[in-house]
Amino acid sequence: MGRRTLLTLGIAVLAGCGEGVHLGPPQHETKILELDKSELTRVEIKMGAGELRVTGGAPKLMEADFEYNVPGWKPQVEYHSTGVRSDIEISHPGGAASHGNSKWNLRFNDSVLMDLVARLGAGEAHLTLGSLNLRSVEVNLGAGEVEVDLRGNPKRSYDVQIKGGVGQATVHLPSTVAISATASGGIGEINVRGLEKRNGRWINPLHENAPVTIRLDVKGGVGQIDLVAE
Repeated sequence: MGRRTLLTLGIAVLAGCGEGVHLGPPQHETKILELDKSELTRVEIKMGAGELRVTGGAPKLMEADFEYNVPGWKPQVEYHSTGVRSDIEISHPGGAASHGNSKWNLRFNDSVLMDLVARLGAGEAHLTLGSLNLRSVEVNLGAGEVEVDLRGNPKRSYDVQIKGGVGQATVHLPSTVAISATASGGIGEINVRGLEKRNGRWINPLHENAPVTIRLDVKGGVGQIDLVAE
């Protein structure tokens, strides 16, 4: 099943929620959140359909660019801080439309400890997270393609959970830290490169006793799972 077919199927699955939605002219918005004294930030991203890109390298807490052509898809950013912990929720209230266009480009600060949760109904998610100071990552994709790049030099261990319904999941892992990964798919292929299977888990034997471990669990429904340590 090709990438275009998967994306078309994913959007079609959700299109019933978007019947009667009218397309408008392309809209572009930006949102910036300043750094505060929070030691931990929880980011939750809820996107019905479209293209999501997440990276690090922002001098602020968050720098976001949004493009969309359905008025009901205007993103909402909610931010709350207690001084020690902050919460960011990014979402749009609309459902899916078969011809709608939505692209989110989110950049986050590399120094703040972060829990990242991404929920995408259908489309593409490209998450380049290796520079971030992660505590946990959770990705849920209904249909489409997800690519998670964790290559970097993490200073602490963290957990990653990826769940995909229909489509392809590709995870790039650093080769210089310990890896403990499980991958399971209902229907489809599981391809692993750079890791060795022991006792039902995929590990990086050269760094098995390293002080930093990425613990990864990937589950796919229909499609392909690729784990690459490099």
